[in-house]
Amino acid sequence: MGAYILRRLALVIPTLLGILIINFALVQFVPGGPIEQIIAQVQGQGDVTAGFTGGGTDSTEVLGGAGNDGYVGARGLPPEFIEKLEKEFGFDKPPLERFLLMMWNYLRLDFGESYFRSVSVIDLVLEKMPVSISLGLWSTLIAYLVSIPLGIRKAVRDGSRFDNWTSGVIIVAYAIPGFLFAILLLVLFAGGSYWQLFPLRGLTSDNFSQLNWLGKIADYFWHITLPVLASTIAAFATLTLLTKNSFLDEIKKQYVITARAKGQSERKVLYGHIFRNAMLIVIAGFPGVFIGIFFSGSLIIETIFSLDGLGRLSFEAAVQRDYPVIFGTLFIFGLMSLVVGIISDLMYVFVDPRIDFEKREG
Repeated sequence: MGAYILRRLALVIPTLLGILIINFALVQFVPGGPIEQIIAQVQGQGDVTAGFTGGGTDSTEVLGGAGNDGYVGARGLPPEFIEKLEKEFGFDKPPLERFLLMMWNYLRLDFGESYFRSVSVIDLVLEKMPVSISLGLWSTLIAYLVSIPLGIRKAVRDGSRFDNWTSGVIIVAYAIPGFLFAILLLVLFAGGSYWQLFPLRGLTSDNFSQLNWLGKIADYFWHITLPVLASTIAAFATLTLLTKNSFLDEIKKQYVITARAKGQSERKVLYGHIFRNAMLIVIAGFPGVFIGIFFSGSLIIETIFSLDGLGRLSFEAAVQRDYPVIFGTLFIFGLMSLVVGIISDLMYVFVDPRIDFEKREG
């Protein structure tokens, strides 16, 4: 197993490098870079990206013609100002040199500072992390706590009325987009047209620092309830059906028939024999499910509930062309995803020691 882990860890470096190379190359062809953003703000034009999304504006017109330094609005700015911006952001160097310098800094865990916030990328990520971890962790835990018992119950009572109507509810829940369910929760329970039971925005109240520890815990869960419910709905449906199908596959196997023939009770057969094998894929997939909920759909949920998390940070960085934040978060999240893939394999071995990835590769 040790050799397998070492091989997987060795693949992390080229995989991560390939991700960064592809994205860095694509960024070179995207119009409206950070310097254009600043020039647009200096000349009071707002967001330079508006020129690329409205009215079919020709890109050559937006970028300016010859003699305009290739930047929107550069006609009214001195060349020295443009050169200073290029030097400050490192755009006076060729792309290859900038990429190699970026990778050297990443090897030293130096992810630079945001172009527009004068805050280091690490500090920004750490600042936004509590929101995203709250959504991902609690959504995953609730999904597992509800889906596993429900999936087992559906497998044991396969084809019954209970199985049919719960399947209908699950399919409807899976079909509802997360953002639509979030809006529905706001309208019903956050002061829309019905009840004011939960706060409309934020992760904590304004007086959070003045509360005692018990009040802080209550205030935190009061704020996080609706966002977590909105982000859980899709994972809940998927895990329930996965659990049910895993148990159904195991129930039909020969060792279950043999255990029943020996006179063992249904409960002992279910939890003494079937449970371990059926739950292998469900439990081992926990890290992957957490990362999936952690990343997917967080932007919309954070926007609807006014939560300042990593989803909004990544979106705003992409809009502003804040390259240090874009590539810094891409590196961090890419590394996390690759490591979680290795952890998922280790979870398989932990749940069922009979699995040997080295023999499978051989």
